[in-house]
Parts: sequence; C-alpha cells; structure tokens
Amino acid sequence: MPGSSALLLITERYAPDLGGVARSAERTARSLSSLGRDVHVLAWTRTLQPGLLKSEVISGVTVHRMGLFANWDLSQQHSLNVLEWLHQRFQFEFVWGHYLNPAGFLAVLFAGLSGLPSTVSARGNDIDRLMFPPGDFARLQWTLERADLITTVSRDLAHKVRVILGVKSKHEIVVLPNVVDAEVFAPRSLQADEHCEANAETAETTSLRERLGIAPDEAVLGFCGELRHKKGLSFLLAALAEVRRRRHACLLVIGDVRPREQSEISTFEIVEPEAVSRIRVTGHLDDPTHVAEHVRLCDVCLQPSVWDGMPNAVLEAMACEKVVIASDAGGMPEMIEHGRDGFIVSKSQLHRLGEAILEVLSLPDSERQRIGAAARSRVLTEFNSEQERERLRAVVDRLTQRRDKQ
Repeated sequence: MPGSSALLLITERYAPDLGGVARSAERTARSLSSLGRDVHVLAWTRTLQPGLLKSEVISGVTVHRMGLFANWDLSQQHSLNVLEWLHQRFQFEFVWGHYLNPAGFLAVLFAGLSGLPSTVSARGNDIDRLMFPPGDFARLQWTLERADLITTVSRDLAHKVRVILGVKSKHEIVVLPNVVDAEVFAPRSLQADEHCEANAETAETTSLRERLGIAPDEAVLGFCGELRHKKGLSFLLAALAEVRRRRHACLLVIGDVRPREQSEISTFEIVEPEAVSRIRVTGHLDDPTHVAEHVRLCDVCLQPSVWDGMPNAVLEAMACEKVVIASDAGGMPEMIEHGRDGFIVSKSQLHRLGEAILEVLSLPDSERQRIGAAARSRVLTEFNSEQERERLRAVVDRLTQRRDKQ
C-alpha cells in the first residue's frame, strides 16, 4: 500500500516472457516476497504502447510492465520518470537490477539519484557480451563500481567481476546460484498415484513421443532453451549427424530456435538433410510441468555452450535424473562433477560432442541410472529454494544495513 516500505526489482524481461532472465527474475522476486517483503517489479514489454504502464499482482508480487519505445535511450529516460512516480507512492528501501544492462545500469542510476542502496545481479551473457566490442564496457564498469553490492550466478562470474573491478576493489560479491523446483522437475510426475506410477509414466512417454513424431527406436538427444550460437548450435548439429551415422537418433529442442539462427540450420540441411529432418522443436512452453514432461523423454541432455552463466536447463535435467553432457563454460563445472553426476566437455573439444554422446548412450542402463540419481541428489543438496531464500535474506539484511547508515 502507498507509504509502506518496499523493494524494487528492475528486469528487462519477466515471466511469462521467454528466456532464463525472465524466469530467474520471477523466481528472485517471489523468493524476496516469501521473506515478507513488499516486492515491486518494473519490466519492459513490446506488448504495450510506448510509455504505457500496466500493473498487476502476480503470486504476491506487484509487476509494473512498461511499453518500450523504438530505442533504449527513450525507454530508459521515460523509465526514470516512472520510477520516480513509483518511489513517491511506495517508498522503496533499495533497488535490485536483474541483469547488468539495461536493468542493472538503470537500477544503480535511479538508486544513486534517490539516495537508495542498490544491488545488481550478473547472470552470464551480460558480462560476456558487454566486455567486448561493440559491447559497452564503460557502462558495465560504471554499473559494477557504483552498485553497493553485487550478486553473481556462479563463482566463474564472480571472478570475472573482480577482474573488471580490479584486484584492489573492496566490493562485496555474493554468489547466488540458480535453483530448481525439484517437485516439478523429477524423474517422474509426483502427482501420479503410486500404484499407477509406472503405467502412467509409460503412457505419458509413449503418447508424447507419438505426438512429437519420435520413432520408438530413436535415441532422444535433448536441448532445452533458446537454441543459438551461444548455446553451441553448430556443435549440436554436427553431433546429431555423427550420432545418426551410428544409430537412430533425433534432436529434441525443448523451446525454440532463435530466428536469426535458422539460416545456419538451412545451410546444414544442404549437407545433412536426413539429420535436419530429425530435429523436433516444441516451441516455447509456458508451463514448467510440460517442460519437465519433455525432459523426461530425453536419453541424454546437452548443453554445449561456448559461453554461459548457470543455465536452469542443466539443473532441471539433473533434477529429472537425466545424464547431462555440458561444456565447461561459465558455472557448469560448478554444477557437474565429471563422471560422477554428469559429463563435461572442454569448450575447445566441442567438435567431439558426438563421440561423447555415443559413449554415454553405450553405457549400461545401471550406470546411467547411477549418474542420474547422483545428479538429482546434487541438485537437492546444493541448488534448492531454501538455500536461495537464506542467501537472499543475507543480501537484503546487508542492503538494509547500508540504507540505515545513509
């Protein structure tokens, strides 16, 4: 209500928008709300007229969506006016920028103008993209230097932030790993009656395979998310072709292919038409339970990123007891211990992804089950919502202390 203290989270996208940033922003906002805080989110959208603001309460979080202008300059200038108005109404305690640009930059700028403490959350691609031309390194550095506290999704990102800030920097950096809903992402539906569990799971799998056009004898190579260069698109295509030279297999993309990457698939189709014909793309799935159903179809889940943060897709597959083959990009070695709960392929060796997939598919069922069980155990132990909530509580407490000192 007007006059009460509140927390502001700024994010470029918020669920049900596509992408990991939208999903992690929603999860962070809801976790902050579960701590008893009045959480407000400002997110941008192209579904509203430029400058138009629409507010609604979603799962206890007040979400303000603002229509984007034709360019980010106008959008951010107008956003400052909107933020000033929201602050007058709700008296924010501090500002959280989810992703470093544009959300983190605007969060730090608005917080500085309003005399509030701020924190920014580095997610992966923001650091990797902004460090190099034509990325805006100066704005990246300015944002990091002026935030009161920095959170990162992995230790790898925390190291990069320290390098950017300089070895003498005393900035506090807190690692907040992603987490997964292990009730939704489970080896089988937890809603099934235990007496009908096996039959229900078999029926679900068979029906879904048929709807997707997957042959009974095909090994399902799974990828979850928005398939693009960053996620190793070219390596996935080459691996699919290599695996198919040895056995029947298809690539199941649980999500979508970025439109501008379609040309790479079209070019590959000229050389490997049969392999491309065995790619199945679900399109965006809003409901996490539907995502989990598709993940459970996979014989192996793949994340051959050339750079990344800490992808939710890996944790979701591990929670479903699936064997994951991932690159060593970003925080993925912090999620997977090679040979124990998944497999890691060096970024410099991703041309051998097909070979790695064939080796995993040739493992005895008992060994793959052991690895899958270890993967789920690790998710339950290290990447659970209770741990995230306690880490968030510590961040909020530190920012509250900074606010009280100002």
